[in-house]
Amino acid sequence: MDVKEVLLPGVGLRYEFDNADGDRVGVIAKRGGDFEVVLYAAGDPDVAQPVFRLTADEAEALAQILGAPRIAERFADLTREVPGLDAGQVPVRPGSPFVDRPLGDTRARTRTGTSIVAIVRDDEVLPSPGPAEPLRAADVLVVIGTQDGLRRVAAIIDEG
Repeated sequence: MDVKEVLLPGVGLRYEFDNADGDRVGVIAKRGGDFEVVLYAAGDPDVAQPVFRLTADEAEALAQILGAPRIAERFADLTREVPGLDAGQVPVRPGSPFVDRPLGDTRARTRTGTSIVAIVRDDEVLPSPGPAEPLRAADVLVVIGTQDGLRRVAAIIDEG
């Protein structure tokens, strides 16, 4: 996809792209941190209709929501290139013995040879979590390893 970047002196940056429906979409990143999403009129590319505005925090939340599922997809793409390597997602269920305990307590890497490369929590992605990161009910662990290793991590998270 071709994204055009335009400097708006005194305002910020505008990013534009054409979506699959043929509409021209713009995202204006203002210097103060807010964002405005606009849709351009078909007949006049200089006339834009505001669609919605986002504060910096709202834009960050939206980016996390949209980006979280893509992390697992990117790892899945990577694993297709390496025979024997798989990516998966392991949910942390409310009854897990590791809820509210540090990730390191699972000893998942030592026990299975897999790597937990991210935690998806609500609308946030925690890449490369350290062993002190506490696990929460409803977290989703993004795991890379063999199929057997992924199954064993799921069993560890579920049963201990």
